Amino acid sequence: MARVEHLDAPRLQAGLDDAFAQVAGRFRRREVRLRARACIQGLLSGLERKTSWSLAEYAGEKTPDGMQRLFTTAKWDVDGVRDDIRDYLIEHLGAPDGVLVGDDTGFEKKGTHSAGVQRQYTGTAGKITNCQIGVFLGYASTRGRALLDRELYLPHLSWIADTDRCAQARIPDETGFATKPQLLRAMIERAITAGVPFSWVTADEAYGDNGPLRRFLETGQIGYVLAVACDHQITTGAGKVRADVIVKKIPKAAWQRLSCGPGAKGERRYDWALIATTSPAHRLLVRRSLSKPRS
Repeated sequence: MARVEHLDAPRLQAGLDDAFAQVAGRFRRREVRLRARACIQGLLSGLERKTSWSLAEYAGEKTPDGMQRLFTTAKWDVDGVRDDIRDYLIEHLGAPDGVLVGDDTGFEKKGTHSAGVQRQYTGTAGKITNCQIGVFLGYASTRGRALLDRELYLPHLSWIADTDRCAQARIPDETGFATKPQLLRAMIERAITAGVPFSWVTADEAYGDNGPLRRFLETGQIGYVLAVACDHQITTGAGKVRADVIVKKIPKAAWQRLSCGPGAKGERRYDWALIATTSPAHRLLVRRSLSKPRS
């Protein structure tokens, strides 16, 4: 396992001051503003576990009540902070070769009151468990990488259709149901409106198999590299064929060995092949692991 290095707050003090100055105006009350800064400093620290208790103790507070209020009842412009951070990242990381990266992840929960929580699959745990799901938009360029945006996935039957439950969780009345690909599309649209420089979009098969998302990108002439499931239908000169079926027909000479760069265990090398379709704008890019299958 790769060793995880934590960044100590003192090392980041100057950078943290500059960054927080971008969003300080979104916190009207001084108490909330100071606590928000202390929370960020705690998140950047080497704390083993980052809970309301540990963050409060790190900030010198006797109870976690203040930190909990910061994320529940305290009033501050959440979307404004998001926009300010995005502008800050554009200034420091923006580049024409930038890539928008969509992905979702789960946050395990024990209770039933957190907005969007239910028993559902999350790759974080590798199983169906009680959790919230967040959809995120990342940004990567030759200048660095960071998160740009986020949306909370709210299941329809257990949440959106239950208006009383939504009200108790302080979910705005006008919030409607949106699939994960729809949430990713909304974030991409916000990035475009904000002038985020990027050349293409990437995401896993949960998004690559979604026809409306692909059509949105194609209509906007946005380049993309989206993963698809093995049963995804590819249209070739011989008709529609499953992706895994056509991959088995790739001749040995068509594979090219290339590196994805260094990883935790050394160079990440794979075999690659590019398959043409009936559309000049589409290709099926196949990556094959070099590790031998287990018997």
